[in-house]
Amino acid sequence: MKQNGSSLKQRERRIGVMLLVPAMIAFVAIILIPFLQSLRLSLFSYTLQMSEPEFVGLDNFVKLLSDPKMAMVWLNTLIFVVTATAATFVIALAWALMMNQTFKGRAFVRAVSLLPWVLPSTVTAFLAAWIFNGQYGVLNAILLELGLISEPVTWLAERNGALACVIITKVWLSVPLFMAFFLAGLQGVSQDQVDAARVDGCENFGVLRHVVLPHLAPTMIIVTILGAMGNLQAFDVIYALTQGGPVGATTMLSVEVYKQAFENWDMGMACAVGVLWFIAIAVPTVFYLRILFKREGS
Repeated sequence: MKQNGSSLKQRERRIGVMLLVPAMIAFVAIILIPFLQSLRLSLFSYTLQMSEPEFVGLDNFVKLLSDPKMAMVWLNTLIFVVTATAATFVIALAWALMMNQTFKGRAFVRAVSLLPWVLPSTVTAFLAAWIFNGQYGVLNAILLELGLISEPVTWLAERNGALACVIITKVWLSVPLFMAFFLAGLQGVSQDQVDAARVDGCENFGVLRHVVLPHLAPTMIIVTILGAMGNLQAFDVIYALTQGGPVGATTMLSVEVYKQAFENWDMGMACAVGVLWFIAIAVPTVFYLRILFKREGS
């Protein structure tokens, strides 16, 4: 009997390994090998006009870290990630709390709320470009009609305006996903705890503070980390909306990799930027995995 149990475990282990093999092959072929090649090429000076890469060691990284332009790229990335993640978090949480209430047409409103996430991000970026257009944009038309501005504003042609438009567009895209996470977390809030808090004299804000938010704390941490990781990887929205302009005002690490590779044709420098980009993404990833494994262990 004992022998049959051990053989069953061995069979299950073999099946598990067999199921993992296709995923591991895909990971090695699509992610690991290209990453290692990029890591290797980041140590070379190589443009498409050169016949062979020239080994330069860490010179590419030294140039990047000492370049004032890259300092602006890092600052743009930091502002974008922090602002977009924080704004998405607040709006999505408020919207999820609203969608968790009982009201007529709630199912329809929930479904409509997911539309920005369902639409392709590039389509949303082109729609945002039309809204923020300085000549015929909807935003200028509304503000002029309300008398809040006296003449059209070229939102995408100004540094702060372009960065704000990119952030707003990314928030618009990300809110539905954040909201879905929060809404799922709210379904697990015990009604008995809510009723007990109300019996103890808590009003709506007190229930939110002492019952709902503590229950949502693990979800809030995971959503924040995943949101930061997603915003660090954002490219399509930014490039479709501003192409990194004006004058590098919306150039993030993701856009800089594209520009180095496909505008400057400098593959060595593009790979070096990609390595730095990978390190930036790895930081929140490590925190996410630690939380995930800690929860699995408990």
